[in-house]
Amino acid sequence: MKKKKKGLPGIILRTFIALIFSAFFLLPIVLTITNSFMSETEISSNYGQVFASVNDDEGRRYIGEKVNLKFIPDMVTGEQYANVLLKSPDYLLKFWNSVIYVVPITLFQIFIAALAAYSFTRFKGKLKTIIFFAYIILMLMPYQVTLVPNYLVSDWLNILNTKWAIWLPGIMSPFSVYLLTKFMKRIPDEIIEAARIDGAGEWRVFINICVPLIKGALFSAAILVFVDYWNMVEQPLILLNDPDAHPLSIFLSKINEGETGLAFAVAAIYMIPNLLLFFKGEEYLVEGISTKSSLK
Repeated sequence: MKKKKKGLPGIILRTFIALIFSAFFLLPIVLTITNSFMSETEISSNYGQVFASVNDDEGRRYIGEKVNLKFIPDMVTGEQYANVLLKSPDYLLKFWNSVIYVVPITLFQIFIAALAAYSFTRFKGKLKTIIFFAYIILMLMPYQVTLVPNYLVSDWLNILNTKWAIWLPGIMSPFSVYLLTKFMKRIPDEIIEAARIDGAGEWRVFINICVPLIKGALFSAAILVFVDYWNMVEQPLILLNDPDAHPLSIFLSKINEGETGLAFAVAAIYMIPNLLLFFKGEEYLVEGISTKSSLK
């Protein structure tokens, strides 16, 4: 009992510090959502200087005047959402562009990565070690390093300025292969051998044994891949010339002068898929990135 009482102040202190950091991390999200219900006039009066041009003679106000951060609008209105969803079809077009790019990349990358991870786990040899080492090297490289080769290959395949120029490099990304291989290696060999004795082939072992045991890792990789490609910028800018084909992540950076009020509403809509995916797969994400997997 004495030890518990002695440790109680430390627990309270750590909890308090965690709450403070959580508040700081949540502050931008809460600010974006609440401010998306402000009118255009109120947003301009509070944040106009943030979007002011620094190239003109009045650019000094960008530094000289203070920005009024407000969490509660003077008058709640859905004007910005009406403009985004009803009066500006470009925003919805870019949103669905993002969905069309990211969902196939996430699904097929995880599927191919699971098959590759099973191969790396079950089959031995120097060639496997060399290929897996190449995967690690590619994973450590920033995407900017491989952007020029991706551009040249896309041009050679005649898929430049098409969705395939975004899909193919994303589907073949090595990140998920590395992650799933590490988890699949935790499956005891005894389980695989028992399935083989029962007459299970490689495909049945993969589907009925390996996939259920690494379910947490699969969902974790899917969440990380989705978030990564939902925020992609370099790929569509280089590989797609048509602005109508750009995802919403590119379009967000262009919302500034004359459309400051729409920025909050579009940003709030932009966060919805990530938040829903996180809340839906929170348990799997924690399980997938923890040192203890579902193999216990």
